[in-house]
Amino acid sequence: MALSEWLARLHLIKLEQLSKITGCTIAAKAEFANGGGSVKDRAALFLIKDAIKKGQLKPGGTVVEGTAGNTGIGLAHICNAMGFKCVIYMPNTQSKEKIDMLRTLGADVRPVPAVPFTDPNNYNHQASRFAESTENAVWMNQFDNTANRQAHIETTGPEIWQQTNGKVDAVTFGTGTGGTLAGVSTYLKEKNPKIQAFLADPEGSVLYNYIKHGKLERRGDGSITEGIGQGRVTENLKGAPIDDALPITDKEAVEWTFRLLHEEGFFVGASSGLNVAAALRVAKLMGPGHTIVTCLCDTGQRYYAKLFSRKFLQQKGLLESVPEPYRLALHDD
Repeated sequence: MALSEWLARLHLIKLEQLSKITGCTIAAKAEFANGGGSVKDRAALFLIKDAIKKGQLKPGGTVVEGTAGNTGIGLAHICNAMGFKCVIYMPNTQSKEKIDMLRTLGADVRPVPAVPFTDPNNYNHQASRFAESTENAVWMNQFDNTANRQAHIETTGPEIWQQTNGKVDAVTFGTGTGGTLAGVSTYLKEKNPKIQAFLADPEGSVLYNYIKHGKLERRGDGSITEGIGQGRVTENLKGAPIDDALPITDKEAVEWTFRLLHEEGFFVGASSGLNVAAALRVAKLMGPGHTIVTCLCDTGQRYYAKLFSRKFLQQKGLLESVPEPYRLALHDD
């Protein structure tokens, strides 16, 4: 089965407990069931197809990207299938599980110090320079290459519309590159301008203040979530029809990550917990009877050493965010 066909088969799952307590239908795209295990497979496929179409990537070439991990994993899978090499630059703050997986997939992984985008040694800039200096190599540039957004205009948005029979009232997503939220909101608002789009923003990001106040000011010091939050407005996010933004704390994200596991049966990462916490907020804002859609971004196995560690959560002051009955499942390594 082609990856594009696999993407189209991903289902929308009703979150039973969350729907029950809000009186809304809260549903999530099962993006962890993707071939590469995350929502980023969609962008990865479209980025590579776009580079081939433009003649930037030729047979035997090298795909280069700066990524927090999931886009790189998607790219590595596709590179293996299409005969390309894959070089990944990523912040050295990302989970060991992602790095190990990328190397298992055959990618050349180059962890570098985590510095702001304005720093020339930011992982994206290093990826760009490497691609420029390498024959038949192309930097995917997922943050500013709008083939990323197009992936969600052509796949995720239409799927949500079809799978809700057009009866969706709101969508909410955490945002890193901006591709998912921008693409989905663009498509859905063309179908029905009344559909509301909410940006769910973690601590340490500027996007909440940008949407609410037009200022690129960070809120908080940083988040344990990986791959979402931003210090600038990417090309994928520019011009996106977004109605509102919601500030989501790490405490909320952690609580709902564990509630998703123990109450809904989904072993997912903290970005999924953040998305679901945002969907709960949207449901309370809109009131009972509405349909709100978000996504479960990836599997919790990619964060096992940190997110599901009692020691790590204690160090971050987040242990109390895990509902007490569920703390027994934490590992002590």
